[in-house]
Amino acid sequence: MPRSRAVTPAWHHGLMNIMLFHSTYGLRPAVRQAADRLRDAGHQVWTPDLFEGRTFDTVEEGMAHQDGIGREELLKRAVLAAAPYSGRGLVYAGFSLGASVAQTLALGDDRARGLLLLHGTSDIAPNARADGLPVQLHVAEPDPFETDDWLSAWYLQMGRTGADVEVHRYAGAGHLYTDPGLPDYDEEAAEATWRVALGFLASLEEPPEPSEPAEDSPERDHTGS
Repeated sequence: MPRSRAVTPAWHHGLMNIMLFHSTYGLRPAVRQAADRLRDAGHQVWTPDLFEGRTFDTVEEGMAHQDGIGREELLKRAVLAAAPYSGRGLVYAGFSLGASVAQTLALGDDRARGLLLLHGTSDIAPNARADGLPVQLHVAEPDPFETDDWLSAWYLQMGRTGADVEVHRYAGAGHLYTDPGLPDYDEEAAEATWRVALGFLASLEEPPEPSEPAEDSPERDHTGS
């Protein structure tokens, strides 16, 4: 049966609670700058360090470190980082590798409020459900890591989960074109991405405020998923 998406009160009222995951380069300054940009728009943002302090100057070094940790351990670290806040109804977001991680967590969290993917996607389990989940993807065109055939298949599969998906392509940009410290950087594409992404986040509906229980009503126990 389709999974219904639970609605829980946001603890950061009015805007979104965002879990933002870094790329295979690690928790670089660009990730912190992106988090600050989101905070300036009023959102609350967490930036877990899945590499535990390691950063890299090349994609080859980062991927070697990523492979050494292993996908299962990376996901475990991501889940542990998000768990204390998942009851708030998180928007999962990430860059490249981090987008892959964000997608995996969002599809496993029926309290997720949205999914913002920058430069990356991931496999989708055949039985995955994400009914009504707003999803926005930003990716270069072409992108050596996100080929046209892959993206077409991903879009169809994500649609079958029930997610509400939109894809934005940026012709001529490099893979990680939002990072000013990398050769991929494309200022025009990056600024366009952030304008659209901030609009996407602003469009997400805040869950209703919980009603106050009557004085003589028993207090209900709320458990997170």
